[in-house]
Amino acid sequence: MQRRETMGFFKQVLVLCVLASLGGGGYWYYDTHIAGATEADSPRAQRGARTVKVEAVPAEEKALPVFAEAVGSTRALRAVDIVPLAEGRIIEIDIVPGEEVAEGAVLARLDNEIERATLAEAKARVNERRLAMERAESLRQTNTISQANLELLRSELAIAGAELDRAQRRLADRTIRAPFGGILGISSIDLGARVETSNVITTLDDLSEVEIEFRLPETFYGQIRQDQPVTATSAAFPGRNFSGKVVAIDSRVDQTSRSFRVRARLPNPDRALPVGMFMRLEIELAVRRAIVVPEESLQVEGGNIFLYVANGETAERRTVTAGIRRNGEVEILEGVAAGDLIIHRGIQSLRNGSTIEIIGAPPASSGDGSASPETAAKPQPARQG
Repeated sequence: MQRRETMGFFKQVLVLCVLASLGGGGYWYYDTHIAGATEADSPRAQRGARTVKVEAVPAEEKALPVFAEAVGSTRALRAVDIVPLAEGRIIEIDIVPGEEVAEGAVLARLDNEIERATLAEAKARVNERRLAMERAESLRQTNTISQANLELLRSELAIAGAELDRAQRRLADRTIRAPFGGILGISSIDLGARVETSNVITTLDDLSEVEIEFRLPETFYGQIRQDQPVTATSAAFPGRNFSGKVVAIDSRVDQTSRSFRVRARLPNPDRALPVGMFMRLEIELAVRRAIVVPEESLQVEGGNIFLYVANGETAERRTVTAGIRRNGEVEILEGVAAGDLIIHRGIQSLRNGSTIEIIGAPPASSGDGSASPETAAKPQPARQG
């Protein structure tokens, strides 16, 4: 076989040499009758004429929700650093990191011997002033004492009452309580340590709901409103969506970034979301009718986007304008009509006008142009620039 091919090659060289001696007419004869016939019989030409097996699906018209996308970090609905209101030594501590406590729960106590003694003294003084005033009121009825002395005793009783209130407050400040219900953080204070009013004993976060503050381009300002639905996702919880709503929209647009702040609130009944977690958000802006095709059917060449449409047994190349992309589908703004058979597999071997054979029957359309329950559950967001 190889010897025959070698002989054929030398024969062509010999013919070429003879024809070259005849001038331009000899070259035309070789190019038309010999070289052309050789290329037509080549394996490459035979491959170009073969039928390409492909898979195709019809372009569908669907109700397409349009979303704005953003990112942000969670923060607690309420969050505080727990610090003592007085100086002293820790004699009792009951802080378990991650535990949920109710409002008013005792977290720690400071030594309070002096404050308890001061309170007892204040109570005794109040009792003494009260008895003195009661005796004076009895004597005043018989004009034994003057009205001025009675008023003086009443003032002394009021002063003693104020001292009692201060003593009670100082004693109460020796007990550290939760100001509201929430989740405790890690404590860096041990039993017996001396603390001051600047020492943070632990943190307390109200995680019944979490807030996320994020920014959107100013082009979305007129499309965002209070109570607009928000869907958030996190890499820590794959496959899970957290639903909430917009609760605040800033009244100003930043002149440097040309964006504005938005705050959303997400219910967190199982306390799954902690403070500071990175979240991706989608805010539904509108719903429109659109034609969608599989994203894998698109190809890019020289800045142009094109795809192949099955036209009978022939592949037709069409330049299209793409819109929103999401979940393996892409919106086609121009170039495709609903019902066109879009080739999405086997496109690597296609050229415009290639002969094709569609494998399997294309899925039937719903007829009314509406999305199926499975596709309707997959929203199509508008990406931020």
